[in-house]
Amino acid sequence: QVRLVESGGGLVQAGGSLRLSCAASGSISSSNAMGWYRQAPGKQRELVATITSSGSTNYADSVKGRFTISRENAKNTVYLQMNSLKPEDTAVYYCTYQPAWRYYWGQGTQVTVSS
Repeated sequence: QVRLVESGGGLVQAGGSLRLSCAASGSISSSNAMGWYRQAPGKQRELVATITSSGSTNYADSVKGRFTISRENAKNTVYLQMNSLKPEDTAVYYCTYQPAWRYYWGQGTQVTVSS
């Protein structure tokens, strides 16, 4: 059993910042990657950022230089620091835990950026 609980979403003005957190519990290994995806209304879910157990990161081009993913293995927690937010960043943000055999998903947290 794996449970992922996101927090930190909300409403922010363009140019502002938010920090998302995702706490993982259950059968978790820090040797597996974790990440964030997002889904805007009427659009497909898309990758935002991932981080491996060693700290290697990967970002969508649309968020490079603005978002930073990090993790705290001792707490089984992954973070997404989002700066210089734009209205097009508005979406439900989902945390993922990524062992080799499948992805686990959180319930999502809404981020709304007003212009």
